[in-house]
Amino acid sequence: MGTQRIALITGGGSGIGRSVAKHLLDDGWSVAITGRDQTRLDTAMNTLPAPDRVFPLVGDTSNDADVRMWVEATVARFGGLTAAVANAGHATTGWLEHDNPEAWRQMVLTNILGPALLIHYARSELVQSRGRIVLVGSVAGMVPTPGNLYGATKYAVTGLAENTRRAFTDDQVGVTLLAPGRVDSPFWDDLGGRPDSTMLNPDDLGRATAWVLDQPPGVDVNTLTIRPFESAV
Repeated sequence: MGTQRIALITGGGSGIGRSVAKHLLDDGWSVAITGRDQTRLDTAMNTLPAPDRVFPLVGDTSNDADVRMWVEATVARFGGLTAAVANAGHATTGWLEHDNPEAWRQMVLTNILGPALLIHYARSELVQSRGRIVLVGSVAGMVPTPGNLYGATKYAVTGLAENTRRAFTDDQVGVTLLAPGRVDSPFWDDLGGRPDSTMLNPDDLGRATAWVLDQPPGVDVNTLTIRPFESAV
């Protein structure tokens, strides 16, 4: 993919996204990180290495105009794009028989439409660079949880990853589904707090994503499932 390595990471202000950014920066990448919260992005800028190679972009991953702007701005700032990491995610408890359906809308749009928009707008740049796409799904998108809508959105990401791989393979664009188990991150803040169970550290996923993006041309890592020990799912 050449000497210039440039990544756009949605949801890059905290958790898995920020860890991915850190590992890529340590490896010499330039990164654009996106998020809806300017304060969270500012905090990330203060904690990430090489801030001169970090480009924060505010917006909503489910908004067509925002995602298009992110790609165009990243290319204008750094001169291209070699990786797109669709990490931004949202969850409600998602129980079909109990939850308020109004709370589901943003989750469905963020978790399904958001990655699709990033793929759509990043495609031409990634074809040109023969780059890579990483879609952050979940073990919840592989192991059914009764009545859980969040898991259904992650099943959609699992399918989107394979559909994208089949569409892009002739263009030599790598596509990886990263499917973690439970991760100790701000993801749980809107769900009443962290569960009392063994969890992965965001750094585990950042390191794994950096490994995927560092594979040589011709190597396409399709699915990477990472669980903590002692995890039932």
